[in-house]
Amino acid sequence: MNEKQPKILVVRFSSLGDIVLSSPVYKNLKAKWPNSHITLLVKPQFAQVLAGHPDIDEIMVAKKGLFGNISQVRAGQFTHFLDLHATLKSILLGFFSRIPNKLRYSKNPIARRLYVRFKKNSPVLEKHTLQRYLEALKAWDVPVVYKKPELSDWAYKHANLDGKKINKIAIFQTSFIGDSVLTTPLVQKTAKLFPDAKILVITRPQTDDIFRPMKEVDEIILNDKKGWNKILGVWKTAKAIKAAGVDILLVPHRSFRSALIAWLSKVPIRIGFTSSEGWFFYTKTVPFNWMIHDAERNLSLLHGIVKENFKAEKLNMRYAPSAEENVARLMKDFNLEGKTLIGIHPGSAWPTKCWPAENYIELISRIQTELKLQAVVVGGASDADLGEKICQLSNGHCASLCGKTSLSDLMALMGKFKLFITNDSGPMHIATAFGVPTLGIFGPTTRELGFFPYGQDSRVIEVKGLDCRPCALHGGKKCPKGHFKCMRMISVDDVFNVVKDMLKEKKVI
Repeated sequence: MNEKQPKILVVRFSSLGDIVLSSPVYKNLKAKWPNSHITLLVKPQFAQVLAGHPDIDEIMVAKKGLFGNISQVRAGQFTHFLDLHATLKSILLGFFSRIPNKLRYSKNPIARRLYVRFKKNSPVLEKHTLQRYLEALKAWDVPVVYKKPELSDWAYKHANLDGKKINKIAIFQTSFIGDSVLTTPLVQKTAKLFPDAKILVITRPQTDDIFRPMKEVDEIILNDKKGWNKILGVWKTAKAIKAAGVDILLVPHRSFRSALIAWLSKVPIRIGFTSSEGWFFYTKTVPFNWMIHDAERNLSLLHGIVKENFKAEKLNMRYAPSAEENVARLMKDFNLEGKTLIGIHPGSAWPTKCWPAENYIELISRIQTELKLQAVVVGGASDADLGEKICQLSNGHCASLCGKTSLSDLMALMGKFKLFITNDSGPMHIATAFGVPTLGIFGPTTRELGFFPYGQDSRVIEVKGLDCRPCALHGGKKCPKGHFKCMRMISVDDVFNVVKDMLKEKKVI
């Protein structure tokens, strides 16, 4: 190959996060050398992570021994060697590779060890791994145009439809309320891409109200997972999907049960995530990327059938017309008409996701006495006691609607709020879907998991620097460390100051 057509080997053996972060590197290399051939050398368990990347021409699976890797690298006749792993193994591989142009990113191992062993900080540690990857490209005069991973980095080829007309596409989401809300952009985008196809949604009875009012949804199959239905419902739901005549099944839910139902349904094209517990039941899998928001992750399933670069549109939801009447009645009963309302959701299905009740009591008291605004506490029936306790102990006339609103009512109520303050929960996503500025209080979970409030007017407040965060994907029943610092270290002053800033930005105060 000549200088305009280099054959580049990029070495990044592991792990998942580091491989995902390397995505912009290939985009920048292709931008400089459009006709280059780029090969990624990676461990076998991570071979699928960037398998669909449009700028990677070949995935080379690493062998166990160094000499086996040397042999296959030499056989590749590469002109450029880019080491993004920077360990003894990759350094030796580069040394014996006989590749003329070599480059290695700066891992700063000494600075990292000094920090871990002696807590000796260094400015070099403030640089993100991706930033160091991109800085390495300067030695080859590669301009850094692309600076972060994007959804379009996982553009897949069309699924093999054999020229068959697509009459019906199903979307399987039987998780929590928040997950269902963040699946609505997938429903909307699928309907736009396939305007002649009918859209079917498989969901739980508890989340039926989220999908049923959507004009894009033609049919709903309810999958009840309570009691014996969790087992018996597998065959019942699979039979219903099969009888519906579905051509393509998209499954953002990553459980083994969902994948099994998909397989039993015999839908010809079944698309799920590579990280699904039942990935082998799908006809095609799409990489699961932690670096993007969950709404955009769900959209990436469409890359299994459509090669198009797109991002999630603004969340947009609807509710049943009768909900307006119910909310109007509640507004009148609780004397909320004509007042500036601030929504508060202090509950969660996971106890460790809850900011302490005494903090909410103080926060609401300050909102009502200092800012002269009306606080409204919302939640399900299980939050009723908590809501009453908070309202009774706070200063002012706080109203608790916990247990008094259906899911449709809550959606109709959201438009009444000027600000919504909440734990990491399903109502947080409903608020952003209705364009309500939202403040999320995050403890055991973090923004990096991709479930933060999706919108420009929303913010997250969290404690930085706690090594134990995140302790779980969804939180837990109790703090595994026993100190619950992730929530206790977030003071009422911290939250109140952000609340005032957000209200000032919207000219509410």
